[in-house]
Order: sequence, then C-alpha cells, then structure tokens
Amino acid sequence: MTDRLGVVAKRAGNLMPGVPYVRGWAQARRSARALAEQLTALGLESDFPGLATDVNVSGDGLVRLGSIRPEAALILAELIVSGLTAETATHVDTRVEGTMTARRSPSAA
Repeated sequence: MTDRLGVVAKRAGNLMPGVPYVRGWAQARRSARALAEQLTALGLESDFPGLATDVNVSGDGLVRLGSIRPEAALILAELIVSGLTAETATHVDTRVEGTMTARRSPSAA
C-alpha cells in the first residue's frame, strides 16, 4: 500500500492492465461499510460526509475519510483511545486471572 518512500501510493486515476483493482476496492468497501455502521451507531455519520472507498495505483484499497471538522477528528481520536484503553484493561484482567489460576492449581493438588 505504500510507495518506495513509505508513503501511501497515489490514487488510481488511470487503470493499468493486470493490476487487481477490484480486489483492493472490494476490501476497502467492506472496511468503509464497517466504519460507517459504527459511526452511524454512535450518531456520527454526519461528521464524516466524505467517507469513501478508493483504490491506489498498486491496486490496494483505500478508505478515505474526506475533509472533516477538527472536532470530528478529536472525537475519532478519543474513540480510538477509549477502545485501546478498554482492550488493554481486558488483557490485563485476563493475564491477572490466568496468573492467579496458575498459582492456585499446584497448591490444590
């Protein structure tokens, strides 16, 4: 998905033979739909009116958020942080429970 400099490759303007554009576009469309569903569930669909599917010159799918207000970017950032915080807490709880179980098992035998 990146060019030789590590930057996202340019959008495909002219399609080249032999490049699997449809596969990349279909993957991007599924991802964009999943994101749109979550934004709608949170009542944020109007904050991302430019959400679109695209493909780059290499045939990699792209999901474009479009131009968004700074407040929408902040909301998205806060949602990502909240999700990561919840995920981290879940992993910590699981590890703690697993450690406690492992300590109890040998003494119980």
